[in-house]
Order: sequence, then C-alpha cells, then structure tokens
Amino acid sequence: MNRGLTAPGEAVRHGAVLAVTCLALATVVSAMASLNVALPGIARETHATQTQLSWIIDAYSLVFAALLLLAATLGDRFGRRRALLGGLALFAGASTAAAFSDEPTALITLRAVLGVAAALVMPATLSTITSTFPREQRARAVGVWAAVAGAGAVLGLLASGAVLEVWSWRSVFWLNVVLAAVAFVGTHVFVPESAEPAEQRVDTVGAALTVVGLGILAYSVIQAPEHGWASVRTSAGIAVGLVVLAGFIAWELRHPHPLLDPRLFRNRPFAAGTLSITLQFFAFFGFIFVVMQYLQLVRGDSALTAAVSVLPMSAAMIPSARLAPKLAARVGARRPWIAGLIAVAAGLAVLAGLNTTSSYWLILTGLVPLGAGMGLAMTPATAAITDALPSRLQNVGSAVNDLARELGGALGIAVLGSALNAGYRDTLDAGSLPAPTAEAARSSLAAANAVGARTGDTALIDRARDAFASGLHLALLTGAGAAVLGAVCVALLLRRPRPAADHPAEEHTLTTVG
Repeated sequence: MNRGLTAPGEAVRHGAVLAVTCLALATVVSAMASLNVALPGIARETHATQTQLSWIIDAYSLVFAALLLLAATLGDRFGRRRALLGGLALFAGASTAAAFSDEPTALITLRAVLGVAAALVMPATLSTITSTFPREQRARAVGVWAAVAGAGAVLGLLASGAVLEVWSWRSVFWLNVVLAAVAFVGTHVFVPESAEPAEQRVDTVGAALTVVGLGILAYSVIQAPEHGWASVRTSAGIAVGLVVLAGFIAWELRHPHPLLDPRLFRNRPFAAGTLSITLQFFAFFGFIFVVMQYLQLVRGDSALTAAVSVLPMSAAMIPSARLAPKLAARVGARRPWIAGLIAVAAGLAVLAGLNTTSSYWLILTGLVPLGAGMGLAMTPATAAITDALPSRLQNVGSAVNDLARELGGALGIAVLGSALNAGYRDTLDAGSLPAPTAEAARSSLAAANAVGARTGDTALIDRARDAFASGLHLALLTGAGAAVLGAVCVALLLRRPRPAADHPAEEHTLTTVG
C-alpha cells in the first residue's frame, strides 16, 4: 500500500498535480518522436550517416525501455517526487548540452542520457496520480494521463515542426529544456512526496541483463547494413543478445523480487496484450522514423508540412479507439482487435508503394487504415494487460504496458531503420564517382544530396531518392509483417477460453476477451 509522505496538514491541489504530471509525461513521450522531424537538418549539419541517424533516435528509446522497470522500482521505493525532480533536471541538462553539440557521437550519447531521465519520469507520473488522487477521482485522472501518453508523439512532431520553421534542429532540444524546466518548477511547488519504502532488494542484476541484452541486440541490427546481415559479426551479435535476454528470464524466475515475473505470461490474454502492444509500436515508431525522412528529403516538404501531413492518422485513431470498447462489448474484443492489426498491416503495405512521384492521396490512403487500426487494436490490448491481473498487481500491469510500448518502439526504429539503410545502400548506383565520394553518398540520402549539389550531378540526387524509396518499401513491408504477426498471435492466444476452474485468476478476463 502506498504511504504518502505529505505533511499531515498539507492540502493536495489535485488539479495542479494532474497538470504538472501530464506536462512531465508529455515532455518525455514527445521526445520519442519529435526529433524525427529534425533528422534532415541534423544529417546536413553534422554529416551523420543513416546508421548514426538511427542511433540518434534509438539511443533514447532503447535506454528508456531498458531502464523503465528499474526506475519505476526506485521511484516507488525512494520517492516519486524525487524521481520526477531528478529525472526532469537530468532531462533539461542533457537537452541543453545536446543543443550545443555538433558531433553525431555526442548526440547519440546525450540522447541515451535523456533516455535515463525519461525512465525516471514516466512511471513516476502515473504512480503519483494513483497515490495522491482519491479513489472517486482516480479513474478520470488516469484517463487524462492515458490520453496525454497516446497523443504525446504526434504533439511532439507538430511542436518540433513549428519551431523548425524559424530555427535549426537545435530548437527541438531547447523546447525540451523549456518543457522540463516548467515541469520541474511545477513538481517542486505542487507535487507531494509519496513512496512505498518497504525494505526489499532492488533487482540490479536483472536491470543490467536487460540493458546489456537489448543493447547488443539493437547494436547488431542497426549496424547490420554496414557489416552485412549474413556476416559473422551480425549473426554472433544477435545470438549473444538473445542469450543474454534468455539469461534475464532465467534470473527473474529465481529472484524473490523480480523486475518482471515471466510467469505472468502464462496468462494468455496478458501475453496477447503485451505482444500486440509491442508489435504495434514496433510498426508505428519505425514508420514515423522512416516516413519523416521521406516527406522532407524525397518530397521536399518542410518540417511543419511533414508533421501536419501525418495528422490524418491521428484523426482516424481517436474515433476508432473510442469505438473499440463498444465493439468489444457487442462481439468480444478478439475480432476488432485482430481487425485493427490487419488494418495496420494494410495501411503500411499501401505506404510501402510510395516513390519519388507519389501524390499525397496515396499517403492519405495508407494513413487512414493505419490510424484506425492502431486505435482498434490498442484499446483491447491495453485492457487485456490490466484486466488480466488482480488489483494488487495493477502497478505491474501499467509498467508492462509502458515497457511494451517503449521496447516495441526502440526495436521498430532499429529494425525498420536498418531495413531502410540496407535497401538504400544496396540500390544506390553511385555511377563513376571516386570510391570515397561514392561511400559518402551511400551513407545517407542527405549526404548524397550534398554530393550531388557540390558536383552538379543532379542524376545522382534522383538515383539517391529512388534508392531511398526502395529502402522505404523494404522497411514498411517489414512493419506490415510485424502487424500481421501480431494478428496471428492474438488469434492463436485467444482462440478459445480456458477452463475457469483451472485458471481462476483469468476467469473474468477470458470471458471478456473471448
């Protein structure tokens, strides 16, 4: 049970607490996607390769996901207000340093530091709400929190696109600083301390295994286009990463206070929901990473135009998410859930057909089913995770939902970014350029545009854009395949109810989802 540490006579201003925690949440969630709009500018100014661009985006998501469970445990034990203040201060400091950086390696490192800060902030926001709000107000507050978490990525794209109209890519980091500073002050003034200071061991070994395993796996995937997918280095790296993650599972099964108990996944609705959220956001964040570069570097859109261009996806997502519970009540969650994942796959398959001359109507044709499918599938998947667990494990359910989202996004950026890079490098014809110049052109589309502009070779620019479209085709088909895999897994895991007598803890969930 939560033990609030607020002074006995001190009144809690619940409206202010909700506003501040949601601002802190929006700050870290929007950073998952906001920098995607700035990638062309970063590539031009820092001469980052396509692989380095993948790392600049994914370092944040990867560290965020890897440390999320550990940071949640530390916040619950030592104080959520402390976690918020420490995380926001670190977020503002790292963003300030990033705004003055001009090297890709420095940006990658600072984005990883931002991931540490985000891991401290995000779980503390929800735990603060659930521990400070009275029961009769808690559901509304959590609903507002969920809405901000869902809309944060798109809001980040729009805000970044707007500031990029008047300033360079560094403005995205200055925006982070402003948001984090305001949230820090608000936390200091309005948010009470709360914690669960019960003595229990913190699973640092499990956290270390997660960071090492995911790090090796992501590194091997992102670097694969340069080393070769069939190379010993890539294969060995992926194998080692998987072995370390298997070691994490074995360790968690033995630990008295695990970060994540693998036995929870024996509950099939819980497993289906977790897998679905992971694969949905694998496709979603991978898509955002790829399409923002396509819109700006191939179509020539401005940062704000590119951000506004994907708004129809959100416009389709919101009503379908509201419709999903009504459909689940009438026909069960399984059918709309599977239909949503299939719609995501269909939308990505349509978008995979984009080329250098495609009209916006083709983009719109793919964005609508993609957004509608995300809304239809996300609601029952989230409900399956939370409904599958008893009330005493609801914090675990929330943490797993957050972890699935961030981990899926991190892996999606890594895999789809790698597929984009591989397709681009393999397809680009550098013509008669000298070997060093040709390799520079293959490093990224921004570099090829720069080489073409410097040498007056407009044909190289055209070939580079065609090659990028080929990479986009491969990347988005990979995302579509992930969504189809999610639909198949959900269909198999929820194909029939399990006997309630054998699994009493699952009785309510299975009758609801079935």
